Amino acid sequence: MKFRCERDTLVEALGAAGRAVANRGGALPVLSGVRAELTGDRLKLTGSDLELTIEVELDVAGERDGVAVLPSRIASDLVRSLGDPRVEVVVEGDEANITAGRFESSLRLLPADEFPRLAMPADDAVTLVAKDFAAALHQVVPAASADDARPILTGVLLAAEGDGLRLVATDSYRLAVRDLPGTTVLREGQSVLVPSRALRELERLLGSAEEITLRLGDREAAFEVDQTRLTTRLIEGEFPNYRGLIPASHPNRLTVGREALVEAVRRVKLMAREPNTPVRLAMSGDGLELVAITQDVGQAHEQLDAGYEGEDLTVAFNPDYLLSGVEVTPGDEITLDTVDAQKPAVIRSAGAQEFLYLLMPVRVS
Repeated sequence: MKFRCERDTLVEALGAAGRAVANRGGALPVLSGVRAELTGDRLKLTGSDLELTIEVELDVAGERDGVAVLPSRIASDLVRSLGDPRVEVVVEGDEANITAGRFESSLRLLPADEFPRLAMPADDAVTLVAKDFAAALHQVVPAASADDARPILTGVLLAAEGDGLRLVATDSYRLAVRDLPGTTVLREGQSVLVPSRALRELERLLGSAEEITLRLGDREAAFEVDQTRLTTRLIEGEFPNYRGLIPASHPNRLTVGREALVEAVRRVKLMAREPNTPVRLAMSGDGLELVAITQDVGQAHEQLDAGYEGEDLTVAFNPDYLLSGVEVTPGDEITLDTVDAQKPAVIRSAGAQEFLYLLMPVRVS
């Protein structure tokens, strides 16, 4: 195999494919590499840990077709460090020679015949507007759990809802729900559970793309963005009944400026120094007061102008979870609907109903 290409293009492609490479012990040694396949002037780079696969295609000046598996991290670091923007890669036997300007290096390859054959995505494809899907991922994915001991909660539910698509994630402390009306991907009543890790990588790939193509199989989902395809195994199991978590009615409603609340929580939470120290929201007809207290350190208070309907109420929240929801809620104003100091609160935009963020209060004495 022999080809020439631009350094920055190759660095970007190696980086994208390399994010799917297996880093955990016990994986096949060959999965620590990126598979490179040259056909004519098209180079395809593939990284995989068998759960997540990322394939990137790029145009190069090809001279001799072939297949090789490059050690992912060192190959990426090596190409990134090159001073000359023109790179040549020549594979001979079990070595790849990488040259640029007066720099030369040889890199031991991994055995290409040991790289596993990967499943092909389904034929049925649906094209979505990338900007809308990226915005939905940004709102919902952070609410998924990072605890692998609860694999169902590490996924994001994609479900048919009305005439569109609904994305749902929860870590049992918070719940994020985003609707994409008019986006028909699944059959009525159909749903799939996609690993949040895959969707975080997908969000990075979307960037300035205009379209994304989704292919759903029985066990895999594939997302195609420009010259990159991300394929992930679906999570098997039953997602919790999230609808039962959302209170049917809320007697209390706070309406407050979103940016003002974000800035105030950031300031006040500086005094929530101990782990699990909450920020209290005291709501009344006079507005909103935020309070954080840490014993032997100090306390912080801030008053905000806000509209409030209901009985005077003080509710405490994890400040990071509160910020995470308020920051991704669209619009200039948000509403915070509450029942009491123990039941879940619901954050929405005052002007749009497509996004909902539910947050469990913290019990305080």
